Amino acid sequence: MSKLNTYEAKIPDASGHIHYTADEDAVWRALMAQQADAVQVHMARPYLDGLARLDMPQTCVPQAGEISDALMPLTGWRVEPVPALIGFGRFFGMLADRVFPAASFIRARKDFDYIKEPDIFHEIFGHTPLLTDPRFAGFSQAIGQAGLRADKQDYAWLIRLYWFTIEFGLTVQAGQVKALGSGLASSPTELPWSVSDGPIRRAFDVLDILRTPYRIDIHQPLYFVLEDMDDLFAAADRDLLADVKTAQARGLFAPAYEQAG
Repeated sequence: MSKLNTYEAKIPDASGHIHYTADEDAVWRALMAQQADAVQVHMARPYLDGLARLDMPQTCVPQAGEISDALMPLTGWRVEPVPALIGFGRFFGMLADRVFPAASFIRARKDFDYIKEPDIFHEIFGHTPLLTDPRFAGFSQAIGQAGLRADKQDYAWLIRLYWFTIEFGLTVQAGQVKALGSGLASSPTELPWSVSDGPIRRAFDVLDILRTPYRIDIHQPLYFVLEDMDDLFAAADRDLLADVKTAQARGLFAPAYEQAG
């Protein structure tokens, strides 16, 4: 996916093992400790249930194979390390094949609280818990399948549905707004911001989402809220490419980040 990259990928050895340093393991350990209480307070139940199912390592960076071994019996998904950022075409293709592409590097201490690009903490701690749930896994696969049928000029439109749900979605649980997206679960600073009174909130609507610009390098000023998560799963059965064409015909909304700026 097209993002500025300032980190170098960690390359697996011949057996698929990635060797992380003691300092990199320490960063993982500190991030896990910092987010443990925050996700219990602010994240929605589907994420927390998935996190419990995975029971991922607390003290060292996990290997893709470890997470794949836990995911495969549940939803048939696996995790594959990728060299940092990949193009939309490859990203959609991997999702369609039930493969989650995981950046292999972990953030430096200077980026501990906020990192502009996805690292392995975001990928594993943020994304894989929802992939233990067949409904969320099916939605991600549907996005990938739609992407394989899309023209390149449609990629940036289609990806907004993934961005505002799987990455930065909110939901309502027992009358409270809870975070659902992976970008929120893995961010020490954006998670509490997302459920505060600060950002703009809009009701989940596929066409509205497809028409909403976003930036990757700031805390989101706007989030879409799922009142009923079945609405998200139903979106997987829509003709998403027809929705993209409708959204294109109607045009983009004014960016919320400009209004907030």
